[in-house]
Amino acid sequence: MAYELFYWPGIQGRGEFVRLALEEAGAEYVDVARRAGGMDLLLSALDTEAHPSFAPPFLRAGELTIGQVANILLFLGEQHALAPRSDPGRLWTHQLQLTIADLVAEIHDTHHPIATSLYYEDQKPEAQRRAADFIETRLPKFFGYFSRILSNPEQRDWLVGDKPTYADLSLFQVIEGLRYAFPNAMKRLEGDYPALAALRDRVAARPNIAAYLASPRRIPFNQNGIFRHYPELDE
Repeated sequence: MAYELFYWPGIQGRGEFVRLALEEAGAEYVDVARRAGGMDLLLSALDTEAHPSFAPPFLRAGELTIGQVANILLFLGEQHALAPRSDPGRLWTHQLQLTIADLVAEIHDTHHPIATSLYYEDQKPEAQRRAADFIETRLPKFFGYFSRILSNPEQRDWLVGDKPTYADLSLFQVIEGLRYAFPNAMKRLEGDYPALAALRDRVAARPNIAAYLASPRRIPFNQNGIFRHYPELDE
């Protein structure tokens, strides 16, 4: 069975967290909207599914259609051993993913703090204030949290157990995105969180992930996704 991933073409966005899990698993999938006529299929599916998603991404797996990134990854984690099978481990991985989702939302709001319906240029002063606070207070708080997990009770390679999970893949994506959006801030901050940089490197070296990152399937970061580089926000 080939999965069908429905997400906007041309951006990594939230769909990238799902792509990374599918690629790590070596799962066969179709990125529907990146094919001819795919946008029509995506928009139609938003209206016609029995359990429609509020917005992409959503994943079709046989007769199942699953929306919301954390929900999709909960499913893929069970199907492809990207999370522990025990309830405590499975729910702990899901909890970490939900925390990553909170971080992603805050990252998005650095460039759209007032309204997503407004252009960035319509809210630049507010974005500068929001980004400055994010870099100074919020990002260290999130980074400190994940660093503690990687060192409690002792240093380890992965967030959950002794194998990579979808939460590790997602944290990799966040670090990559932040390096694109806030290169100056990340250069200042990353030295304080070596465990996170090391986790990012371990994920990037995974054979399936390395092959994906070098392939045309990996859409480059750009100014239309969650992670956007505005020099005036990266001071």
